[in-house]
Amino acid sequence: MRRAHRLLAGVLAAGALLASGCAQSVDPIERLGRKAAQQVSPGAGVPGSAHKRWGLAAPLAAAPKPPARRPKVPYVVNRVPTREKVVFLTFDDGVERDPEFLRMVGDLKLPISTFRTGGRTDLRTLSYEDQRDEICRRRERLLRPPHGAYNADTLRAAADCGVRAVVLGRAYAEGERLRPGDIVLAHTRTTGRMLRRIQAQGYAVARLEDYV
Repeated sequence: MRRAHRLLAGVLAAGALLASGCAQSVDPIERLGRKAAQQVSPGAGVPGSAHKRWGLAAPLAAAPKPPARRPKVPYVVNRVPTREKVVFLTFDDGVERDPEFLRMVGDLKLPISTFRTGGRTDLRTLSYEDQRDEICRRRERLLRPPHGAYNADTLRAAADCGVRAVVLGRAYAEGERLRPGDIVLAHTRTTGRMLRRIQAQGYAVARLEDYV
Protein backbone atom coordinates (compact mmCIF):
# COMPACT_ATOMS: atom_id res chain seq x y z
CA MET A 1 0.00 0.00 0.00
CA ARG A 2 2.90 2.37 0.79
CA ARG A 3 4.33 1.79 -2.69
CA ALA A 4 0.93 2.49 -4.25
CA HIS A 5 0.73 5.79 -2.39
CA ARG A 6 4.17 6.77 -3.68
CA LEU A 7 3.12 5.93 -7.22
CA LEU A 8 -0.08 7.94 -6.92
CA ALA A 9 1.84 10.89 -5.56
CA GLY A 10 4.08 10.90 -8.59
CA VAL A 11 1.16 10.52 -10.96
CA LEU A 12 -0.71 13.44 -9.43
CA ALA A 13 2.48 15.51 -9.51
CA ALA A 14 2.78 14.99 -13.25
CA GLY A 15 -0.78 16.17 -13.76
CA ALA A 16 -0.13 19.21 -11.59
CA LEU A 17 3.05 20.10 -13.45
CA LEU A 18 1.41 19.75 -16.82
CA ALA A 19 -1.66 21.78 -15.89
CA SER A 20 -0.18 24.69 -13.98
CA GLY A 21 3.15 24.01 -12.40
CA CYS A 22 2.19 25.45 -9.01
CA ALA A 23 -1.39 24.65 -8.03
CA GLN A 24 -1.81 22.53 -4.91
CA SER A 25 -3.25 19.05 -5.26
CA VAL A 26 -6.43 18.08 -3.46
CA ASP A 27 -4.80 14.76 -2.63
CA PRO A 28 -2.90 14.91 0.70
CA ILE A 29 -0.13 12.61 -0.45
CA GLU A 30 3.17 14.44 -0.90
CA ARG A 31 4.02 14.98 -4.55
CA LEU A 32 7.22 13.26 -5.71
CA GLY A 33 7.75 14.83 -9.12
CA ARG A 34 7.62 14.04 -12.84
CA LYS A 35 10.37 11.40 -12.78
CA ALA A 36 8.52 9.28 -10.22
CA ALA A 37 5.32 9.55 -12.23
CA GLN A 38 7.03 8.30 -15.37
CA GLN A 39 8.14 5.17 -13.53
CA VAL A 40 4.52 4.06 -13.13
CA SER A 41 4.58 2.48 -16.58
CA PRO A 42 7.53 1.54 -18.83
CA GLY A 43 6.07 3.55 -21.73
CA ALA A 44 5.07 6.62 -19.76
CA GLY A 45 6.17 9.93 -21.20
CA VAL A 46 6.75 8.58 -24.73
CA PRO A 47 5.33 11.21 -27.14
CA GLY A 48 2.76 10.07 -29.65
CA SER A 49 2.19 6.60 -28.26
CA ALA A 50 0.46 6.73 -24.87
CA HIS A 51 -2.99 7.56 -26.24
CA LYS A 52 -2.98 4.45 -28.46
CA ARG A 53 -2.20 2.25 -25.48
CA TRP A 54 -5.40 3.40 -23.80
CA GLY A 55 -7.69 3.24 -26.83
CA LEU A 56 -7.79 6.96 -27.65
CA ALA A 57 -7.92 8.19 -31.23
CA ALA A 58 -5.43 11.00 -30.58
CA PRO A 59 -3.55 12.66 -27.69
CA LEU A 60 -5.82 14.49 -25.27
CA ALA A 61 -6.48 18.12 -26.13
CA ALA A 62 -4.60 20.75 -24.15
CA ALA A 63 -6.66 22.47 -21.46
CA PRO A 64 -7.55 26.15 -22.02
CA LYS A 65 -5.98 28.81 -19.86
CA PRO A 66 -7.69 29.13 -16.43
CA PRO A 67 -9.71 32.31 -15.81
CA ALA A 68 -7.90 35.28 -14.30
CA ARG A 69 -10.75 35.98 -11.86
CA ARG A 70 -12.39 33.44 -9.61
CA PRO A 71 -15.52 33.62 -7.42
CA LYS A 72 -15.31 34.73 -3.81
CA VAL A 73 -14.76 31.97 -1.27
CA PRO A 74 -15.98 29.74 0.13
CA TYR A 75 -18.66 28.74 -2.36
CA VAL A 76 -20.40 25.62 -3.62
CA VAL A 77 -19.47 24.52 -7.12
CA ASN A 78 -21.35 21.90 -9.11
CA ARG A 79 -20.03 23.11 -12.46
CA VAL A 80 -17.29 25.59 -13.37
CA PRO A 81 -18.69 28.72 -15.07
CA THR A 82 -16.88 28.71 -18.41
CA ARG A 83 -17.69 28.69 -22.12
CA GLU A 84 -14.55 26.71 -22.92
CA LYS A 85 -14.96 23.07 -23.90
CA VAL A 86 -13.25 21.75 -20.81
CA VAL A 87 -14.34 19.27 -18.14
CA PHE A 88 -12.86 18.09 -14.86
CA LEU A 89 -12.33 14.49 -13.73
CA THR A 90 -12.68 13.97 -9.98
CA PHE A 91 -12.23 10.80 -7.93
CA ASP A 92 -12.96 9.83 -4.34
CA ASP A 93 -10.97 7.58 -1.97
CA GLY A 94 -9.27 4.43 -3.19
CA VAL A 95 -7.66 5.35 -6.51
CA GLU A 96 -4.26 4.23 -5.19
CA ARG A 97 -5.58 0.66 -5.05
CA ASP A 98 -5.98 0.43 -8.84
CA PRO A 99 -2.54 -0.05 -10.50
CA GLU A 100 -4.03 -0.01 -14.00
CA PHE A 101 -5.59 3.37 -13.33
CA LEU A 102 -2.28 4.70 -11.99
CA ARG A 103 -0.54 3.56 -15.17
CA MET A 104 -3.17 5.32 -17.30
CA VAL A 105 -2.84 8.59 -15.41
CA GLY A 106 0.95 8.40 -15.61
CA ASP A 107 1.03 7.53 -19.31
CA LEU A 108 -1.43 10.23 -20.36
CA LYS A 109 -0.26 12.85 -17.82
CA LEU A 110 -3.96 13.05 -17.03
CA PRO A 111 -4.92 16.07 -14.87
CA ILE A 112 -7.24 14.74 -12.16
CA SER A 113 -8.46 15.80 -8.73
CA THR A 114 -8.92 13.37 -5.85
CA PHE A 115 -10.85 13.80 -2.63
CA ARG A 116 -10.75 12.19 0.76
CA THR A 117 -14.26 11.52 2.03
CA GLY A 118 -13.16 9.96 5.32
CA GLY A 119 -15.62 7.50 6.84
CA ARG A 120 -18.36 8.87 4.56
CA THR A 121 -20.22 10.37 7.50
CA ASP A 122 -23.07 12.70 6.53
CA LEU A 123 -21.71 16.05 7.74
CA ARG A 124 -25.25 17.31 8.37
CA THR A 125 -25.51 14.91 11.30
CA LEU A 126 -22.59 16.61 13.05
CA SER A 127 -22.53 19.80 15.08
CA TYR A 128 -20.73 22.84 13.74
CA GLU A 129 -17.79 22.15 16.07
CA ASP A 130 -17.52 18.53 14.95
CA GLN A 131 -17.75 19.52 11.29
CA ARG A 132 -14.99 22.06 11.79
CA ASP A 133 -12.79 19.47 13.48
CA GLU A 134 -13.39 16.98 10.65
CA ILE A 135 -12.83 19.48 7.84
CA CYS A 136 -9.79 21.18 9.39
CA ARG A 137 -8.17 17.80 9.97
CA ARG A 138 -8.24 17.13 6.21
CA ARG A 139 -6.29 20.32 5.40
CA GLU A 140 -7.73 20.51 1.89
CA ARG A 141 -8.24 23.55 -0.32
CA LEU A 142 -11.27 21.92 -1.97
CA LEU A 143 -13.80 19.86 -0.03
CA ARG A 144 -16.16 17.21 -1.32
CA PRO A 145 -18.70 16.41 1.41
CA PRO A 146 -19.60 12.71 1.65
CA HIS A 147 -22.76 11.93 -0.37
CA GLY A 148 -22.76 15.57 -1.52
CA ALA A 149 -24.55 16.45 1.72
CA TYR A 150 -23.85 19.76 3.45
CA ASN A 151 -25.59 22.54 5.36
CA ALA A 152 -24.90 26.08 6.54
CA ASP A 153 -22.64 24.79 9.31
CA THR A 154 -20.58 22.94 6.69
CA LEU A 155 -19.96 26.14 4.75
CA ARG A 156 -19.10 28.08 7.90
CA ALA A 157 -16.73 25.37 9.07
CA ALA A 158 -15.16 25.14 5.61
CA ALA A 159 -14.49 28.88 5.64
CA ASP A 160 -12.92 28.64 9.09
CA CYS A 161 -10.65 25.84 7.85
CA GLY A 162 -9.42 27.71 4.77
CA VAL A 163 -11.41 25.71 2.22
CA ARG A 164 -11.79 27.55 -1.07
CA ALA A 165 -14.81 25.66 -2.43
CA VAL A 166 -17.21 22.85 -1.62
CA VAL A 167 -17.20 20.64 -4.71
CA LEU A 168 -20.14 18.57 -5.89
CA GLY A 169 -20.44 17.38 -9.52
CA ARG A 170 -22.32 14.48 -11.09
CA ALA A 171 -21.90 11.11 -12.75
CA TYR A 172 -22.70 10.61 -16.43
CA ALA A 173 -24.74 7.94 -18.13
CA GLU A 174 -23.53 6.36 -21.37
CA GLY A 175 -24.27 8.63 -24.33
CA GLU A 176 -25.04 11.72 -22.24
CA ARG A 177 -23.76 15.02 -23.63
CA LEU A 178 -21.12 16.92 -21.71
CA ARG A 179 -21.32 20.66 -21.03
CA PRO A 180 -18.52 23.23 -20.66
CA GLY A 181 -17.26 23.24 -17.08
CA ASP A 182 -18.78 19.90 -16.06
CA ILE A 183 -17.30 18.31 -12.93
CA VAL A 184 -17.38 14.58 -13.59
CA LEU A 185 -17.69 12.12 -10.71
CA ALA A 186 -15.45 9.51 -12.29
CA HIS A 187 -14.53 5.91 -11.42
CA THR A 188 -11.17 4.30 -12.01
CA ARG A 189 -12.56 1.27 -13.84
CA THR A 190 -14.41 3.32 -16.44
CA THR A 191 -11.96 6.19 -16.93
CA GLY A 192 -10.83 4.97 -20.36
CA ARG A 193 -14.39 4.90 -21.63
CA MET A 194 -15.03 8.34 -20.12
CA LEU A 195 -11.94 9.75 -21.84
CA ARG A 196 -13.08 8.42 -25.20
CA ARG A 197 -16.44 10.10 -24.68
CA ILE A 198 -14.75 13.37 -23.70
CA GLN A 199 -12.51 13.25 -26.74
CA ALA A 200 -15.32 12.34 -29.14
CA GLN A 201 -17.29 15.40 -27.99
CA GLY A 202 -14.30 17.71 -28.51
CA TYR A 203 -13.48 18.48 -24.87
CA ALA A 204 -10.23 18.91 -22.98
CA VAL A 205 -9.56 17.77 -19.40
CA ALA A 206 -8.15 20.18 -16.80
CA ARG A 207 -7.35 20.17 -13.09
CA LEU A 208 -10.21 21.54 -11.06
CA GLU A 209 -7.83 23.26 -8.62
CA ASP A 210 -6.67 25.57 -11.39
CA TYR A 211 -10.17 26.87 -12.11
CA VAL A 212 -11.84 27.27 -8.70
